[in-house]
Amino acid sequence: MWPIERGFSRRAVLARSAVATLVAAAPALSGPAKSAYTADQRRLRLDRVIDRAIAERRIVGSVVLVMQDGEVVYRRAAGHADREANRPMREDAMFRLASLSKPIVSAAAMALVERGRLDPQDPVTKWLPDFRPQTSDGRVPAITIHHLLTHTAGLSYGFLQPPDGSYQRAGVSDGLDRSGIDLDEEVRRIAAASLVYEPGTRWGYSLATDVLGAVIARAAGEPLPDALRRLVTAPLAMADTGFLVDDGARLAVPYLNGKPEPARMQDPQLVPFRGAGIIRMSPSRVFDRASFASGGAGLVSTASDYARFAEALRLGGGPVLKTSTVQQITTNQIVDLSPTGLPAWGFGYGAIVLKDSVLAKSPQAAGTWTFNCAYGQSFFVDPQQKLAVIAFTNTALEGGFGAFPVEIRDAVYGRGE
Repeated sequence: MWPIERGFSRRAVLARSAVATLVAAAPALSGPAKSAYTADQRRLRLDRVIDRAIAERRIVGSVVLVMQDGEVVYRRAAGHADREANRPMREDAMFRLASLSKPIVSAAAMALVERGRLDPQDPVTKWLPDFRPQTSDGRVPAITIHHLLTHTAGLSYGFLQPPDGSYQRAGVSDGLDRSGIDLDEEVRRIAAASLVYEPGTRWGYSLATDVLGAVIARAAGEPLPDALRRLVTAPLAMADTGFLVDDGARLAVPYLNGKPEPARMQDPQLVPFRGAGIIRMSPSRVFDRASFASGGAGLVSTASDYARFAEALRLGGGPVLKTSTVQQITTNQIVDLSPTGLPAWGFGYGAIVLKDSVLAKSPQAAGTWTFNCAYGQSFFVDPQQKLAVIAFTNTALEGGFGAFPVEIRDAVYGRGE
């Protein structure tokens, strides 16, 4: 996502649209949360939000899990995992994570930092010697691991570029299609495309986490899926989280916003992303061993597995990370997202971070970290309220960037009706 810059009005519009959808799809209500809000009221509100979204045919199915101070206070599967087959949603349903992959892969990178294998200030060329993308005037600026972790590396996404952009010309994959190329080739293509800004000067949502995945593989001395398993998912007993699915029996069928109801995704499916471009999505990618493991968009998981990850970081990171490392992931590492029209929000080492609740008009406390994704998933962790909220759906884009995640959030805090 491009920040606003003089002479690039289309990029500015795309940036505002795409980044805004990452943190909120509808305005929050202002004012303090209801102090007398009870657990029973919360459950009823959450049930109403989910039931209404399904009845209004905005989503097909969902799994919502809320943890408060380490206890599961709400868990529900609703709707259909496969509407046409009349297969109900299950609590252990598996979902394509798209961008919710980024926090997990970033945590793996930080685990290597703890082990002395990586340093955020390392140049990417220490691990990927041929990764030398150029600016428009032909210079090759230094890109660091810090730039990759914070999405300040000067990279982009193909769907955020015009149809004749450098990513399209280089054949770069956004990590959601069946590319049929390995990770080394993907990184080579990204390096062949032009940088869209000087690294370190601004924030732009991008394929940085895919490049980070290649760095992790080199630094760990093993393929990215193996490194991620060893560093993060195995220690946290996230047995259902990985880049490939062998048995699709528990996999939720993905759907796309439509009238009068969401449409079953085709393969491939061209998905208009709220005015910011067209994403090419191939649901069958999770079975395709020929396509690279996308650190920014390729994981599959369950709501329970993701809750394990979110809670582990909320509680300090053990057994994966130290508390000081978790603070780097969940604390703003840039100025803010003002260039994209979101001054209340920042970005840590792999997560969007709330800086100012009042400015954001959000019931979440400052320090809340979050992410949404194109396949219809969202989560947030509010450390002050000791909350972890996982809201997975199988409906793009409503489940990730529509009213649904905002309604779930407000129901958790007792806001609105």
